[in-house]
Amino acid sequence: MQNEVVSREEWLEARRALLVKEKEETRLRDSVNAARLALPWVKVDKDYIFETPEGRKSLADLFDGRSQLLIYHFMLGPDWDAGCTGCSFLSDHIDGALPHLNNHDVTWVAVSRAPLDKIAAYKQRMGWQFPWVSSFGSDFNFDYHVSFSPEDLAKDKVFYNFTPMQPADANDELPGLSAFYRNDKGELFHTYSSYARGPEELIGTLMILDRAPKGRNEDSTMNFVRRHDEYEEAAKAPSCCH
Repeated sequence: MQNEVVSREEWLEARRALLVKEKEETRLRDSVNAARLALPWVKVDKDYIFETPEGRKSLADLFDGRSQLLIYHFMLGPDWDAGCTGCSFLSDHIDGALPHLNNHDVTWVAVSRAPLDKIAAYKQRMGWQFPWVSSFGSDFNFDYHVSFSPEDLAKDKVFYNFTPMQPADANDELPGLSAFYRNDKGELFHTYSSYARGPEELIGTLMILDRAPKGRNEDSTMNFVRRHDEYEEAAKAPSCCH
């Protein structure tokens, strides 16, 4: 279906009206960013151990000598055959940003509950370079509300995205992003987490599509997305990161 076709003058008037809203959005984004930076922090006293290609590491070790750590909770469970399509879509955008993040005192690490060999195989398939570690056997994913046991899913509610939700709407693994800070004393603090569509702005492809004539052209959230090596297959399954 084609939009209304108008004269250049009419288009310019409509475009200026949209520009007002875009500027409002920019100012709101700046305000939200400021509020995010002003959030109080929570000290992390619990010891978490992760399996990495270099051996077992603590949460503090994952900072890799920097003061800021961003952890992407990548949906890849212990018995999954492949990583989540939506998480894979987001992760396609990370490698190019790594030098800029590292130079800005920020370390990016993906964390999944799948064992390390399964993570390594999928990482190789996708051709990614960013650090990716396993939290298998750790409470980390459960404490940050992105993994749910069968017992959790049998309850009346599970806690995700800061809200109780129906287990039927949940999964054993769900996506999210968490931020941590390490001070000069070596103390660790949880500063921020975001779930569901919260990390969507990290997906540059979506931001580009939003400016294309047909936008995202989707029937449901990211239902057009495939793993980048599956587009020729034109699989029918929607993304699992709704």
